[in-house]
Amino acid sequence: MTTSDDSAQTAPKAPAKDPWDLPDVSGLVVGVLGGTGPQGKGLAYRFARAGQKVILGSRAAERAQAAAEELNEHGLGIEGADNAECARRSDIVIVAVPWDGHGATLEALRDDLVGKLVVDCVNPLGFDKKGAYALKPEEGSAAEQAAALLPDSRVTAAFHHLSAVLLADPETAEIDTDVMVLGESRADTDLVQALAARIPGMRGVFAGRLRNAHQVESLVANLISTNRRYKAHAGLRVTDV
Repeated sequence: MTTSDDSAQTAPKAPAKDPWDLPDVSGLVVGVLGGTGPQGKGLAYRFARAGQKVILGSRAAERAQAAAEELNEHGLGIEGADNAECARRSDIVIVAVPWDGHGATLEALRDDLVGKLVVDCVNPLGFDKKGAYALKPEEGSAAEQAAALLPDSRVTAAFHHLSAVLLADPETAEIDTDVMVLGESRADTDLVQALAARIPGMRGVFAGRLRNAHQVESLVANLISTNRRYKAHAGLRVTDV
């Protein structure tokens, strides 16, 4: 005999959420720390070209403003500011600083990044006469270092494998690549996937938690070797998803 309590306990579950049902991020302000370097500048250009409000950050506000003015020759409306102001005024903050300044930069911005969604795209690499090779930070990866330094921020990792040359090229209409997105909160990785999808040709793919970031960051060393051998700007595609 089935009671009403038994029926309530065996009620059908709600359908699983479609992993490609992503939020609308078009109204969010994107800040790029290290926005005067090739990768950061290229990302700022692509997101502004896609319609995002973008603030480009640098240690010196004057450098950021000069880089923003250069990009605004395309009529994009990018603003330049020092890193602290960029962090405070942005909803999503992309970390694109050089690896050797990564820890010190984030430590200095800890208060400015409280509550922010931080997207680390830094690749710890070394170079010698044999080419590029991966470094392993004490924390495990650049993204895990960021999480350790920013306990009150929501740290994710993405945008590691993009060609700065293609990002900056106004003749390239689409960036044909997938973006591996890692993080501890599915809500946060969904936001980053949605942000990646704002760039034509690009798709964000969930790739696990931050403990898996090291191999994603390290793969850039392989791509550098590929690009040198084939004179290319290789990206990645994940099949069957």
